[in-house]
Amino acid sequence: MASHPIVHIEIPTESRERAGDFYSQVFDWNVQQMPEMIYATWQASGGPGGGFAPADGQMVQIGQVVAYIGTDDINGSLSKIEANGGKTVLGKTEIPGMGWFALFNDPAGNKLGLFEGNGQGQ
Repeated sequence: MASHPIVHIEIPTESRERAGDFYSQVFDWNVQQMPEMIYATWQASGGPGGGFAPADGQMVQIGQVVAYIGTDDINGSLSKIEANGGKTVLGKTEIPGMGWFALFNDPAGNKLGLFEGNGQGQ
């Protein structure tokens, strides 16, 4: 995955059900509710997919959409980020059955994410 594409876009919400209804009705996105994870995923036709994350006011805040960049090595990417003026916000964290993610701030303070798949179904 040397190209580091945007692989996931997370939209914060206070209600994943209402967000899912809105985006599926307005933009015809395919939304899958995942109550066991308190999350919902969405797929837009012709573009990257994403999720509706519950806003907790700390890590996930309304108004802070987060783009996730694909990588084969989260820890290596975080090292490069820090060496170039960025800051790790949340280190490598497992998403059971899917892979791992991390959050970082770029030098301007924008929050972005990294995603490393576990290789299953990718």
